[in-house]
Formats: sequence, C-alpha cells, structure tokens
Amino acid sequence: MIKKFFQILFCVFFFNNAFSQRAEFGPFVGGSYYIGDLNPKKHFLLTKPAAGAIYRYNFNPRFAFKGNVYFGEIAGDDKKSGYRPERNLSFKSGITEFSTQIEFNFFPFITGNKNYIATFYVFGGLSMFRFNPKASFNGQWYPLQPLGTEGQGSSAYPERKPYSLLTFSTPFGAGIKFNVMKGIAMGVEYGLRRTFTDYLDDVSTTYANPVAVGAENGPVAKALSDRSEPLNQTGIQRGNSKNKDWYSFVGAFVSIRLKLGRERCLGKPKRNFFEYQSK
Repeated sequence: MIKKFFQILFCVFFFNNAFSQRAEFGPFVGGSYYIGDLNPKKHFLLTKPAAGAIYRYNFNPRFAFKGNVYFGEIAGDDKKSGYRPERNLSFKSGITEFSTQIEFNFFPFITGNKNYIATFYVFGGLSMFRFNPKASFNGQWYPLQPLGTEGQGSSAYPERKPYSLLTFSTPFGAGIKFNVMKGIAMGVEYGLRRTFTDYLDDVSTTYANPVAVGAENGPVAKALSDRSEPLNQTGIQRGNSKNKDWYSFVGAFVSIRLKLGRERCLGKPKRNFFEYQSK
C-alpha cells in the first residue's frame, strides 16, 4: 500500500503531462568576459570559453522560468585594456554560476511547434556564483584572496576584511530563439551580470604598504600588491570601490522539450494547452 502511494506520488510530480509539455532542457556554449577596475569600458575584451546547461519551464507561451548552471573564465589586464597600463595589474578567474531567471517572449512561442517560428525575449533574475582571482608571478599562478594584496586581514589594516569568493549577481539580458524541428529549439543569448562584489579582479581600494603586506603574507603577496611602474604607491587609489564589477555570458543554446511518458504510470493523460497547440 505504501509502495503504491509513493509510486503514484512520483508519477504525479515527475511524469505529469503538463510538466512534460512545458519543461525543456539543453546545453549552452559560448564565452564569458569581465568589466571592472582593470577594464571599465571594453566589452568582449579577453573573452574566454564558457559552457553550461539550461532548464526552462514555460508557464505559458509568453512567460517562462529558467534555471542555468554556467562555467566560464574571465580575465583582465591593464596593459591590454589600456586604461591604467602603469598600474601593471592582471588576473584571471574561473566563474561557476547558478542562476534563476524569468523570461518574457515578445511573441508567443512554444518549443518545437512549427506554428511558432521565432521570438525575441528578455530576462532578469538572481545568480549565485563562485570566483577565485589569480595572478601570474615568475611563471606560476597564485590565488590572490589569501594573499591580502590590499591589506585585507592584516594587523596593519584591521578595517579591511577578506572578501568572500561566493556571492551574488543580478543577471539580465536578451536573446532570440527559434524552432528547428519537432520538440527542439535553438537560440542565442547575451546577458550581463552586475555583481555584489568589487573584487572579481582583486582590486578595489587604495594601495597598502607592501612592506606590511609582505611581513604577514610573504614575498609573493608583497610583490603582487604593488606592480606599478614606478613602485611605492602606498595610499594611492588602486581601484574604484564605488563601482561593483560585472561579468557576462554570451552564446548559443539548444532547448529540447521533455516528454516523460506518464502513460506508463497513470494511463493516457488529458491534453493540456501546450499539447493542443502542438498539433
């Protein structure tokens, strides 16, 4: 009896016909880049490969919920952006993002239905992501957050706390999707993320005294805290703490409508709106 109850419960939630007609899943491939203290203006500069997966649940032909998991890399370099080449800072960081979004289609759209050719759409939501900025020194890459390059966590700068490598961002953007065959759509999407941190690049406030940094965190921390030409910039503005950093994902996706076969559990279901529209 208990076994039968859980079987029915499982079928209702996971093999529900409305769910199977409205849910989609597919891969994403593209690129990622960064806007911040080391590159305040040049979009797509130092774009790196990115990939991931999307899940979409369509409330109706206009609105949808979307969940993403994306993996990418961002990078910045003063000399390549040309913004402050004398500062001589550079970094790279992996990005792992989990995002929830709401999409709005400008035209009614049902994935895999030949009666709906294409639509532009916009989206917005909330993301949680992890990053870990690193810099190259003498041919080796060093994680920057533990080094406290701006004096974070040191006795000389007790007001400067280490920044978290796990934080949030607000994604928003636009795209276009179009049907290619029954049950399958493709699309391209461009999205920006305004983060809640100014440390994607490990740069935010003023130069700390490199002697104090090195005394507590070692010679590598001392060297990476001030790479300017000339040196000895203690107290001079290293970054702009008033502006948070940004990153972006741009690319293409394939979206496959899920059909989970509820008939095997509960018999042939009634048609819902999406099924009628797909005929």
